[in-house]
Amino acid sequence: MKLFTGLTFCSLALGVSSQWYAFFGEAAQGAWDMMRAYSDMREANYKNSDKYFHARGNYDAAKRGPGGAWAAEKISRMKLFLGILLGSLVLGVSSQSWLTFLREAGQGTRDMMRAYSDMREANHKNSDKYFHARGNYDAAQRGPGGAWAAKMISDARENSQRVTDLLKFGDSGHGVEDSKADQAANEWGRSGKDPNHFRPPGLPDKY
Repeated sequence: MKLFTGLTFCSLALGVSSQWYAFFGEAAQGAWDMMRAYSDMREANYKNSDKYFHARGNYDAAKRGPGGAWAAEKISRMKLFLGILLGSLVLGVSSQSWLTFLREAGQGTRDMMRAYSDMREANHKNSDKYFHARGNYDAAQRGPGGAWAAKMISDARENSQRVTDLLKFGDSGHGVEDSKADQAANEWGRSGKDPNHFRPPGLPDKY
């Protein structure tokens, strides 16, 4: 929950509320930049080069945007590293598979972003459950990293609605029952089941 809490409140502080998917994408890419710099440092094994690789990793990550800068800061403090380590251990990812795990997470994040973008573009009645399931399905197909990213993003999105209600002292219109239904669709897709189970009549074939 610490990684999720950090993402939630950092994104709110940075004004990312409606840009969840972009923020997660930047964070995943930034984490990849940091891990690549660390890998290069280990490979180079060059005297007095650690400060350069630390600076390079942070620079490359920050160029991704607010999410990348946030990931770089957390990794530098080892907090995000521990969060990803815990997730990878739970999912059975060996220490030799760090870069693969992060690549899958980045690809899964893009799948979730694409599903969200398509949902906004389609603006089709009763299509949200289909897009939730599709995004999670596509992300999970990337591998353990994609499935992990899909769960983190899905949980963050649903919990952000509760935070919004709290801050606005009202109701976002996204009630508890609807949130449970969304999570059921998320899990359906993430488990490898066909997202078309939720496809509404009349939704254009391109989606």
